[in-house]
Amino acid sequence: MLKLATWNVNGLRAIVKKDFVEWLEGSGIDVIGLQETKAQDDQVREALFGLEGYEIITHSAEKKGYSSTAVLTKVKPLSVARGLGEFGVDDQGRALTVEFEDFYFLTVYTPNSAGGLIRLPGRMIWDAAFKQYVASLDAKKPVVICGDLNVAHQAIDLANPKSNYNKTPGYTQDEIDGMSTLLDAGFTDLWRAQHPDEVGYSWWSYRATARARNIGWRLDYFLGSPALDSRYGVCKILSDVMGSDHCPVTLELNA
Repeated sequence: MLKLATWNVNGLRAIVKKDFVEWLEGSGIDVIGLQETKAQDDQVREALFGLEGYEIITHSAEKKGYSSTAVLTKVKPLSVARGLGEFGVDDQGRALTVEFEDFYFLTVYTPNSAGGLIRLPGRMIWDAAFKQYVASLDAKKPVVICGDLNVAHQAIDLANPKSNYNKTPGYTQDEIDGMSTLLDAGFTDLWRAQHPDEVGYSWWSYRATARARNIGWRLDYFLGSPALDSRYGVCKILSDVMGSDHCPVTLELNA
């Protein structure tokens, strides 16, 4: 069995000061996708100096201190791909694909539509390009997608759906539809499939003690190719793990 994880760390260098390395080394996680590391390749390696047993793979934004993703893996990869290939330019380090023997592990930090939804048109272009990229991978071998998809897909996935619908980034119909196209293509929202009626959040605003009151959103996902349906084990939201405004999500992948 492999234990996979995803976490938007909201600044790798900051979370390392909050015992991230100690947590990871004691977690039993084999492969973890990180989003919003906000660090260049060399800064990631420097921050994780002393981490035992993991290969460090990075995809950093051209702009320093912005966006960026990484994968830490105990399993040796066959190949690594940064960005969306022919389907879209990615100078912000938002998508990182690691190929293993029998599946692709793709971690993604989907663009936020921003206040006033001023970046929603760009977000829609990203969603379309991302779907094409994922389909191109899935035609070769199964894909496990993880990361901060910056969307609450259903009303149950955020604390205040009515007041946020079509007003707040992450809960517009366009963004919901973008997620739906991935599910319609056969991918499964693995946590929701296992917890159809459960309220679970993975992000809370730093404002107004939102986390303490559990006023949150589920923005962090594992989506899985149907070819691996027989292998998906337990998917968990680790809401008690602190250090970021997001929390980790884990997935067991059985042999």
